[in-house]
Amino acid sequence: MKRRAFLKKAAAGAALGVVAAPAIAQSSPTITWRLTCSWPKSLDTLYGGPDHIAKRVAEITENKFQIRVFAAGEIVPALQVLDAVQAGTTEAGHTAPYYYFGKDPAFAYGTALCFGMNARQQSAWWHFGGGKEAMAPLYKDYGILSFLAGNTNCQMGGWWRKEIKTVADMKGIKMRIGGMAGLIMAKLGVVPQQLGAPDIYPALEKGTIDAAEWVGPYDDEKLGFNKVAKFYYYPGFWEGGPMVHAYVNEKKWNELPKHYQAAFETACGDANQWMMAKYDAQNPPALRRLVASGTQLRQFPRAVLEAAEKASYEVYDEMSVKSPHFKRIYPDWKKFRDEQFLWFRVAEQAYDNYAFNSKVGQPAAPKPAAKKA
Repeated sequence: MKRRAFLKKAAAGAALGVVAAPAIAQSSPTITWRLTCSWPKSLDTLYGGPDHIAKRVAEITENKFQIRVFAAGEIVPALQVLDAVQAGTTEAGHTAPYYYFGKDPAFAYGTALCFGMNARQQSAWWHFGGGKEAMAPLYKDYGILSFLAGNTNCQMGGWWRKEIKTVADMKGIKMRIGGMAGLIMAKLGVVPQQLGAPDIYPALEKGTIDAAEWVGPYDDEKLGFNKVAKFYYYPGFWEGGPMVHAYVNEKKWNELPKHYQAAFETACGDANQWMMAKYDAQNPPALRRLVASGTQLRQFPRAVLEAAEKASYEVYDEMSVKSPHFKRIYPDWKKFRDEQFLWFRVAEQAYDNYAFNSKVGQPAAPKPAAKKA
């Protein structure tokens, strides 16, 4: 009797297993997305961001959720990622939101504003300062969701064919510069040009542009800008902590199982930390190589920085008139920025100013290559 009862229970359990298995399989369907980005494959840190997301999503979902990453130009040009995601041409994208400030100036908040926050402060604003919530209505207008998925840290001020000693020296300079920063530079006499990464070197080499900014030493060396421009300026006051984001078509997002959504969000957070850490690790040796090869490192004169900052606030007032979204976000963004600056001036700046300038145990500065006889 006991044996028959045991067999009945075992059979019943097996039957339940047969019923449950399809339900489990159905909750973890095989899904393949396409993600287009604004970066060429040669930039292994920027392009590495979406590639990292795809790998992490696959790992977390046991390869059930696959994301195919496409470089700039493979599906759409570098500066049309938003359009592709909005139209559903691709389910996702990886880009710098400020590329689309022409559609609405408020997109600039998604990357960086001139004289804005550094990378850590940007993350604080996005996650805990209301940034994500403030940007959501703008993205809703375009049928997309946005996830913080990278940061290049403070950027350089770009490559210039001639030395800049005064604001007057900038007049008439044709410069590749991304986002709203071009409007600020225009007030200083610069003629801004917005180009995707693959188009910058040819334009600088041919003289179509006179100056160009991209990111920093590691990427700039890869793109070869030091071969066609001599002077390398800092800081990139337009990008103190520029965020890059993963865009997702809202309809496609809502079709995802919840645990796939969680996997994607987790992967974006991983990519954000990965990108910042890699740039911090790779930029110092890259800068040494550039200077050793003859690059002339220069700091923007204080008069240029002051003129640019004044111009920045003029532009923000103008954008607040043109864009309801920009006007809505600006007061809280500015308040959060000011609070961050006050705090960082206490412990952070005091430590940085001493440690970075201390002569005790300080490494020698990179030296330019000796001139050939």
